[in-house]
Amino acid sequence: MTDPNGRICTPLSNAELQRRWSATRKRMEEEGVDALVVQGANSMTGGGAYLRWLTGLVALSSQPQAVIVPKEGLMTLVGHGPLNEESTLDGTNPESPGVGRRVSTPSFPSVGYTGRYDAELLAREIKRGGFRTVGLVGPNNMYYGPISQMQALVGSSAKVIDATDLVDGIIAIKSDEEIALIRRTADMQDKVFAKVRKHIRPGMKDFEVMAYAQYEGQLLGSETGYYLGCSAAPGQPLGHRTRPYQGREICEGDLFMWQSETTGPGGYFVHLARIFALGKIPQDIADVYGALMEAQQYTMKLLKPGASSSEIFKEYNAYMKARGLPEESRLHCHGQGYPSVERPLVRFDETMPIAARMNMGIHPCVANKQMFVTLCDNFLTHADGTVERLHKCPQEIVAL
Repeated sequence: MTDPNGRICTPLSNAELQRRWSATRKRMEEEGVDALVVQGANSMTGGGAYLRWLTGLVALSSQPQAVIVPKEGLMTLVGHGPLNEESTLDGTNPESPGVGRRVSTPSFPSVGYTGRYDAELLAREIKRGGFRTVGLVGPNNMYYGPISQMQALVGSSAKVIDATDLVDGIIAIKSDEEIALIRRTADMQDKVFAKVRKHIRPGMKDFEVMAYAQYEGQLLGSETGYYLGCSAAPGQPLGHRTRPYQGREICEGDLFMWQSETTGPGGYFVHLARIFALGKIPQDIADVYGALMEAQQYTMKLLKPGASSSEIFKEYNAYMKARGLPEESRLHCHGQGYPSVERPLVRFDETMPIAARMNMGIHPCVANKQMFVTLCDNFLTHADGTVERLHKCPQEIVAL
């Protein structure tokens, strides 16, 4: 949607938003759902990601924002703000596209009793709309207090169900506009990686490398996300360490695990992982890295439209076992979009099949007491069964 004030860094087109609303409301009609309720407090996980997908709004604080999406008509936004303030909109405001009504309350998750104010507003608006069946989208990511109280206040006036599956299948398949944004994220991460390659050196702390990457990414349009990794001497395992555990000083001869879990312009995730060697590359690490590259390529061949995600997981583990490599017990491969992890998950319990136009991250891994080796790239599935690697940086351990 066009932003005349230029405040939105990467606005979505009105056509893209209309596509999302139309597809969602068609599913609502099919499932007999009168309205959806979505609540989120950040855009890296499900609640905020669902909120952004449906409204274009970005939730980046601890204060929850919620939206009521009716089967017909404009949406109602319930969020942090002055007590009981109400605004009437016409759906064309670029900072609140598709919203016809906005109500607010000063609510703070760290102050428990304020949650009831959100609950009262949501219940009031549900009753006001006369909705008989209300679907919660992403309840796993909602604040329990306000949502549970909302359900109690709604009582028998409306049936409340979990409607997450209703939108998951739509979200997983990307439009042309979304794919263009995903490509921009992959290109941004490649450029950040190239800059870090020239910048990293012994004597730096792990967090200094990551802070530099974050800085360069922000300048290239990154909106949010984080960097995982750390340094370690050969024979000691690397790992996906977060900022509070990145205090080690890098030494000559170390290995360094670098993984970008960041969004690009427009807020879409992809992720990229590589290993730097500040000295000679240990042969055992090189051998495992080569095996994981082959495992990633094997997985690519399995990502065919219509393929079962759980069967792919089973085939991947059989492949690893046959080569004396550890089987995956967590998550081998998954979709990405507004959240860093979205469906389908390639693992034992996923029911969503692979389809064309999915943004999939593949990250095979070997982790034990002596080593932590992984590589990660994102891939786009195509209708003809081909799979395109989105990252362009070399798939190698980078010797510095």
